[in-house]
Amino acid sequence: MGVAPYADEAYYVGFRVGDQELGLDPNGHSQGMTGPVGYWEVDDIEETLALVLGVGAEEQQPIIDVGGGKLIASVKDADGNITGLMQSP
Repeated sequence: MGVAPYADEAYYVGFRVGDQELGLDPNGHSQGMTGPVGYWEVDDIEETLALVLGVGAEEQQPIIDVGGGKLIASVKDADGNITGLMQSP
């Protein structure tokens, strides 16, 4: 992409290209990640998580603060696809 990471830590490597963010988790396999996870930016992660769980998704990762107030969670659909949710501070 031709850009240096803005964050380069043992737990996360983050790149920004325009208004898009690409984040790499060097420890993803230990958390059950087997491939890329797309994260949808939401206004209220608790409300959105409850909504998708209510229509049949399975919680893959509970809501966690990954630093600076940014919250993430992920869910698995009936076909096994994982989708992430992200709420910025």
